[in-house]
Amino acid sequence: MATLTRDTSGLGRRGAGAGLALALVSAATFGLSGAFARPLLDSGWSAGGIVLLRIAVGALAVLPLGLRAMRGRWGLLRPALPTVVLYGVLAVAGAQFCYFSAVRTMEVGPALLIEYTAPAAVVLWMWLAHGERPGALTIGGAVVAAIGLLLVLDLFSGADFDLVGAAWALGAMVGAAAYFIISADDRSGLPPMALATGGLVVGGLFLGLLGLVGLMPVASASTHVEYAGVEVAPWVAVLALGLVTAALAYGTGIAAIRRLGSRLASFVALSEVVLAVLWAWVLLGQLPGVVQLLGGVLILAGVVGVKLGERTVEHEEPVLT
Repeated sequence: MATLTRDTSGLGRRGAGAGLALALVSAATFGLSGAFARPLLDSGWSAGGIVLLRIAVGALAVLPLGLRAMRGRWGLLRPALPTVVLYGVLAVAGAQFCYFSAVRTMEVGPALLIEYTAPAAVVLWMWLAHGERPGALTIGGAVVAAIGLLLVLDLFSGADFDLVGAAWALGAMVGAAAYFIISADDRSGLPPMALATGGLVVGGLFLGLLGLVGLMPVASASTHVEYAGVEVAPWVAVLALGLVTAALAYGTGIAAIRRLGSRLASFVALSEVVLAVLWAWVLLGQLPGVVQLLGGVLILAGVVGVKLGERTVEHEEPVLT
Protein backbone atom coordinates (compact mmCIF):
# COMPACT_ATOMS: atom_id res chain seq x y z
CA MET A 1 0.00 0.00 0.00
CA ALA A 2 1.31 3.47 -0.81
CA THR A 3 2.03 5.94 1.94
CA LEU A 4 -0.97 8.13 2.73
CA THR A 5 0.45 11.48 1.73
CA ARG A 6 3.40 13.32 0.35
CA ASP A 7 4.50 16.26 2.40
CA THR A 8 6.09 18.29 -0.36
CA SER A 9 4.86 19.86 -3.56
CA GLY A 10 7.99 21.05 -5.33
CA LEU A 11 6.43 24.37 -6.31
CA GLY A 12 9.39 26.51 -5.33
CA ARG A 13 9.36 29.85 -3.56
CA ARG A 14 6.53 31.33 -5.62
CA GLY A 15 4.33 28.30 -4.98
CA ALA A 16 5.21 28.34 -1.29
CA GLY A 17 4.32 32.04 -1.09
CA ALA A 18 0.96 31.40 -2.73
CA GLY A 19 0.43 28.46 -0.38
CA LEU A 20 1.15 30.63 2.65
CA ALA A 21 -1.29 33.31 1.45
CA LEU A 22 -4.00 30.69 0.87
CA ALA A 23 -3.33 29.14 4.28
CA LEU A 24 -3.76 32.51 5.99
CA VAL A 25 -7.03 33.15 4.12
CA SER A 26 -8.22 29.72 5.21
CA ALA A 27 -7.20 30.35 8.82
CA ALA A 28 -8.89 33.77 8.84
CA THR A 29 -12.15 32.38 7.47
CA PHE A 30 -12.14 29.30 9.68
CA GLY A 31 -11.45 31.61 12.63
CA LEU A 32 -14.64 33.55 11.90
CA SER A 33 -16.84 30.55 12.67
CA GLY A 34 -16.76 30.98 16.43
CA ALA A 35 -17.59 34.70 16.33
CA PHE A 36 -20.39 34.09 13.81
CA ALA A 37 -21.82 31.15 15.75
CA ARG A 38 -21.70 32.52 19.29
CA PRO A 39 -24.68 34.94 19.00
CA LEU A 40 -26.71 32.20 17.30
CA LEU A 41 -25.97 29.82 20.19
CA ASP A 42 -26.95 32.52 22.69
CA SER A 43 -30.24 33.10 20.85
CA GLY A 44 -31.33 29.47 21.13
CA TRP A 45 -29.72 27.64 18.20
CA SER A 46 -28.24 24.23 18.91
CA ALA A 47 -24.65 23.51 17.93
CA GLY A 48 -25.94 20.70 15.70
CA GLY A 49 -28.27 23.04 13.85
CA ILE A 50 -25.50 25.55 13.21
CA VAL A 51 -22.98 22.95 12.04
CA LEU A 52 -25.47 21.16 9.78
CA LEU A 53 -26.55 24.35 8.00
CA ARG A 54 -23.00 25.65 7.82
CA ILE A 55 -21.78 22.54 6.01
CA ALA A 56 -24.92 22.25 3.85
CA VAL A 57 -24.70 25.86 2.64
CA GLY A 58 -20.98 25.46 2.02
CA ALA A 59 -21.58 22.30 -0.02
CA LEU A 60 -24.21 23.98 -2.19
CA ALA A 61 -21.92 26.97 -2.75
CA VAL A 62 -18.93 24.97 -3.95
CA LEU A 63 -20.87 22.30 -5.86
CA PRO A 64 -20.79 24.14 -9.24
CA LEU A 65 -17.07 24.81 -8.80
CA GLY A 66 -16.42 21.19 -7.89
CA LEU A 67 -18.36 19.92 -10.90
CA ARG A 68 -16.44 22.31 -13.16
CA ALA A 69 -13.13 21.15 -11.70
CA MET A 70 -14.05 17.52 -12.46
CA ARG A 71 -14.94 18.22 -16.08
CA GLY A 72 -13.12 15.64 -18.19
CA ARG A 73 -11.72 13.94 -15.08
CA TRP A 74 -14.66 11.84 -13.90
CA GLY A 75 -12.57 8.71 -14.20
CA LEU A 76 -10.59 9.91 -11.17
CA LEU A 77 -13.61 9.92 -8.88
CA ARG A 78 -14.27 6.20 -8.48
CA PRO A 79 -10.81 5.19 -7.18
CA ALA A 80 -10.73 8.34 -5.02
CA LEU A 81 -14.20 7.80 -3.54
CA PRO A 82 -12.96 6.16 -0.29
CA THR A 83 -10.66 9.16 0.28
CA VAL A 84 -13.51 11.61 -0.32
CA VAL A 85 -15.81 9.73 2.07
CA LEU A 86 -13.08 9.53 4.73
CA TYR A 87 -12.40 13.24 4.32
CA GLY A 88 -16.08 14.15 4.60
CA VAL A 89 -16.73 11.96 7.65
CA LEU A 90 -13.53 12.68 9.59
CA ALA A 91 -12.19 16.06 8.46
CA VAL A 92 -15.53 17.81 7.92
CA ALA A 93 -18.39 16.23 9.86
CA GLY A 94 -16.37 14.45 12.54
CA ALA A 95 -14.18 17.41 13.49
CA GLN A 96 -17.16 19.80 13.63
CA PHE A 97 -19.51 17.47 15.50
CA CYS A 98 -16.88 16.45 18.06
CA TYR A 99 -15.76 20.03 18.66
CA PHE A 100 -19.24 21.40 19.30
CA SER A 101 -20.03 18.37 21.47
CA ALA A 102 -16.93 19.20 23.53
CA VAL A 103 -17.95 22.83 23.90
CA ARG A 104 -21.30 21.74 25.32
CA THR A 105 -19.61 20.19 28.37
CA MET A 106 -16.34 22.11 28.78
CA GLU A 107 -14.92 25.58 28.26
CA VAL A 108 -13.99 26.69 24.77
CA GLY A 109 -10.32 27.33 25.66
CA PRO A 110 -9.42 23.80 26.78
CA ALA A 111 -11.46 22.31 23.92
CA LEU A 112 -9.57 24.39 21.36
CA LEU A 113 -6.24 23.56 22.95
CA ILE A 114 -6.90 19.82 22.72
CA GLU A 115 -8.11 20.08 19.12
CA TYR A 116 -5.08 22.13 18.14
CA THR A 117 -2.69 19.42 19.23
CA ALA A 118 -3.45 18.19 15.68
CA PRO A 119 -0.23 19.71 14.24
CA ALA A 120 1.81 17.64 16.70
CA ALA A 121 -0.19 14.59 15.64
CA VAL A 122 0.60 15.36 11.98
CA VAL A 123 4.34 15.63 12.73
CA LEU A 124 4.18 12.33 14.64
CA TRP A 125 2.31 10.68 11.74
CA MET A 126 4.84 11.92 9.18
CA TRP A 127 7.64 10.56 11.39
CA LEU A 128 6.11 7.14 12.04
CA ALA A 129 4.45 6.53 8.65
CA HIS A 130 6.95 8.25 6.36
CA GLY A 131 10.20 8.23 8.32
CA GLU A 132 10.38 12.04 8.11
CA ARG A 133 11.97 12.73 11.45
CA PRO A 134 11.40 16.36 12.52
CA GLY A 135 14.50 18.47 12.97
CA ALA A 136 15.46 20.48 16.03
CA LEU A 137 13.97 23.68 14.61
CA THR A 138 10.67 21.96 13.85
CA ILE A 139 10.46 20.56 17.37
CA GLY A 140 11.49 23.91 18.86
CA GLY A 141 8.90 25.70 16.75
CA ALA A 142 6.22 23.26 17.90
CA VAL A 143 7.11 23.88 21.54
CA VAL A 144 7.07 27.67 21.12
CA ALA A 145 3.75 27.52 19.27
CA ALA A 146 2.27 25.31 22.01
CA ILE A 147 3.31 27.83 24.66
CA GLY A 148 1.77 30.57 22.54
CA LEU A 149 -1.49 28.65 22.37
CA LEU A 150 -1.57 28.35 26.15
CA LEU A 151 -1.21 32.13 26.43
CA VAL A 152 -3.75 32.93 23.70
CA LEU A 153 -6.34 30.64 25.26
CA ASP A 154 -5.58 32.09 28.72
CA LEU A 155 -5.63 28.73 30.47
CA PHE A 156 -3.34 29.83 33.28
CA SER A 157 -6.27 31.49 35.07
CA GLY A 158 -7.54 28.02 35.98
CA ALA A 159 -10.24 26.22 34.03
CA ASP A 160 -12.34 23.20 34.96
CA PHE A 161 -11.41 20.08 33.04
CA ASP A 162 -14.18 17.71 31.98
CA LEU A 163 -13.24 14.17 30.93
CA VAL A 164 -16.26 13.69 28.65
CA GLY A 165 -15.61 16.99 26.95
CA ALA A 166 -11.92 16.17 26.65
CA ALA A 167 -12.79 12.89 24.91
CA TRP A 168 -14.94 14.78 22.38
CA ALA A 169 -12.14 17.31 21.88
CA LEU A 170 -9.69 14.48 21.19
CA GLY A 171 -12.11 13.28 18.53
CA ALA A 172 -12.01 16.78 17.04
CA MET A 173 -8.21 16.60 17.09
CA VAL A 174 -8.31 13.36 15.07
CA GLY A 175 -10.62 15.04 12.57
CA ALA A 176 -8.36 18.09 12.30
CA ALA A 177 -5.28 15.92 11.79
CA ALA A 178 -7.15 13.96 9.09
CA TYR A 179 -7.97 17.27 7.39
CA PHE A 180 -4.28 18.14 6.98
CA ILE A 181 -3.09 14.64 6.08
CA ILE A 182 -5.82 13.76 3.57
CA SER A 183 -5.77 17.23 1.99
CA ALA A 184 -2.06 16.84 1.24
CA ASP A 185 -2.57 13.53 -0.59
CA ASP A 186 -2.58 14.57 -4.27
CA ARG A 187 -1.93 11.10 -5.72
CA SER A 188 -5.58 10.65 -6.67
CA GLY A 189 -5.34 13.57 -9.07
CA LEU A 190 -8.53 15.12 -7.69
CA PRO A 191 -8.45 18.93 -7.96
CA PRO A 192 -8.51 20.71 -4.55
CA MET A 193 -11.98 22.16 -5.20
CA ALA A 194 -13.31 18.71 -6.12
CA LEU A 195 -12.05 17.27 -2.83
CA ALA A 196 -13.50 20.22 -0.90
CA THR A 197 -16.86 19.78 -2.64
CA GLY A 198 -16.95 16.04 -2.10
CA GLY A 199 -15.97 16.39 1.53
CA LEU A 200 -18.61 19.04 2.24
CA VAL A 201 -21.33 17.02 0.49
CA VAL A 202 -20.42 13.82 2.35
CA GLY A 203 -20.05 15.74 5.61
CA GLY A 204 -23.43 17.41 5.20
CA LEU A 205 -25.15 14.08 4.46
CA PHE A 206 -23.46 12.46 7.45
CA LEU A 207 -24.48 15.29 9.78
CA GLY A 208 -28.02 15.15 8.41
CA LEU A 209 -28.13 11.43 9.19
CA LEU A 210 -26.96 12.11 12.75
CA GLY A 211 -29.75 14.64 13.12
CA LEU A 212 -32.40 12.30 11.70
CA VAL A 213 -31.54 9.47 14.10
CA GLY A 214 -31.40 11.83 17.08
CA LEU A 215 -27.68 11.56 17.82
CA MET A 216 -27.20 15.28 17.10
CA PRO A 217 -29.85 17.71 18.42
CA VAL A 218 -30.92 20.20 15.73
CA ALA A 219 -32.68 23.40 16.82
CA SER A 220 -33.01 26.91 15.39
CA ALA A 221 -34.42 30.29 16.44
CA SER A 222 -35.81 33.33 14.62
CA THR A 223 -34.29 35.93 16.96
CA HIS A 224 -32.05 38.52 15.30
CA VAL A 225 -28.37 38.45 16.27
CA GLU A 226 -25.86 41.26 16.70
CA TYR A 227 -22.30 41.70 15.42
CA ALA A 228 -20.25 44.83 16.21
CA GLY A 229 -23.45 46.66 17.17
CA VAL A 230 -25.24 45.74 13.93
CA GLU A 231 -28.37 43.59 14.14
CA VAL A 232 -28.89 41.01 11.38
CA ALA A 233 -31.39 38.26 10.65
CA PRO A 234 -30.23 34.77 11.65
CA TRP A 235 -30.29 33.56 8.04
CA VAL A 236 -27.63 36.17 7.20
CA ALA A 237 -25.34 34.72 9.86
CA VAL A 238 -26.02 31.17 8.64
CA LEU A 239 -25.22 32.15 5.04
CA ALA A 240 -21.98 33.79 6.19
CA LEU A 241 -21.07 30.65 8.12
CA GLY A 242 -21.66 28.48 5.07
CA LEU A 243 -20.15 30.68 2.36
CA VAL A 244 -17.19 32.13 4.25
CA THR A 245 -16.27 29.73 7.05
CA ALA A 246 -17.03 26.54 5.08
CA ALA A 247 -16.90 26.98 1.30
CA LEU A 248 -14.09 29.53 1.16
CA ALA A 249 -12.23 28.14 4.17
CA TYR A 250 -12.10 24.52 2.98
CA GLY A 251 -11.36 25.43 -0.65
CA THR A 252 -8.41 27.69 0.16
CA GLY A 253 -7.24 25.33 2.91
CA ILE A 254 -6.90 22.32 0.61
CA ALA A 255 -5.18 24.42 -2.06
CA ALA A 256 -2.74 25.69 0.58
CA ILE A 257 -1.97 22.21 1.92
CA ARG A 258 -1.26 20.93 -1.59
CA ARG A 259 1.42 23.65 -1.87
CA LEU A 260 2.89 23.63 1.64
CA GLY A 261 2.52 20.01 2.70
CA SER A 262 0.46 18.76 5.63
CA ARG A 263 3.03 19.40 8.36
CA LEU A 264 3.85 23.04 7.61
CA ALA A 265 0.26 23.89 6.70
CA SER A 266 -0.96 22.46 10.01
CA PHE A 267 1.33 24.79 11.93
CA VAL A 268 0.41 27.83 9.83
CA ALA A 269 -3.21 26.97 10.67
CA LEU A 270 -2.39 27.67 14.32
CA SER A 271 -2.82 31.32 13.37
CA GLU A 272 -6.54 30.53 13.23
CA VAL A 273 -6.62 30.72 17.03
CA VAL A 274 -5.06 34.19 17.03
CA LEU A 275 -7.36 35.34 14.25
CA ALA A 276 -10.37 33.89 16.04
CA VAL A 277 -9.50 36.05 19.07
CA LEU A 278 -9.23 39.12 16.85
CA TRP A 279 -12.57 38.39 15.16
CA ALA A 280 -14.19 37.98 18.56
CA TRP A 281 -12.78 41.40 19.51
CA VAL A 282 -14.06 43.10 16.35
CA LEU A 283 -17.48 41.42 16.11
CA LEU A 284 -18.33 40.63 19.74
CA GLY A 285 -16.33 43.21 21.68
CA GLN A 286 -14.20 40.60 23.45
CA LEU A 287 -10.94 42.52 23.79
CA PRO A 288 -7.85 40.29 24.00
CA GLY A 289 -5.47 40.93 26.85
CA VAL A 290 -1.74 41.55 26.77
CA VAL A 291 -1.03 37.90 27.62
CA GLN A 292 -3.09 36.74 24.63
CA LEU A 293 -1.29 39.15 22.31
CA LEU A 294 2.03 37.81 23.57
CA GLY A 295 0.79 34.30 22.83
CA GLY A 296 0.02 35.35 19.29
CA VAL A 297 3.59 36.55 18.83
CA LEU A 298 4.90 33.23 20.12
CA ILE A 299 2.66 31.29 17.73
CA LEU A 300 4.00 33.28 14.79
CA ALA A 301 7.56 32.68 16.04
CA GLY A 302 6.81 28.96 16.27
CA VAL A 303 5.52 28.91 12.69
CA VAL A 304 8.74 30.58 11.53
CA GLY A 305 10.73 27.92 13.38
CA VAL A 306 8.77 25.15 11.69
CA LYS A 307 9.27 26.82 8.30
CA LEU A 308 13.03 27.00 8.84
CA GLY A 309 13.02 23.42 10.09
CA GLU A 310 11.29 22.27 6.91
CA ARG A 311 14.34 23.31 4.90
CA THR A 312 16.55 20.93 6.86
CA VAL A 313 14.38 17.88 6.13
CA GLU A 314 15.45 15.72 3.21
CA HIS A 315 12.26 14.93 1.28
CA GLU A 316 11.93 11.72 -0.68
CA GLU A 317 9.38 10.37 -3.13
CA PRO A 318 6.69 8.10 -1.62
CA VAL A 319 7.84 4.54 -1.06
CA LEU A 320 5.46 1.76 -2.02
CA THR A 321 5.14 -0.98 0.57
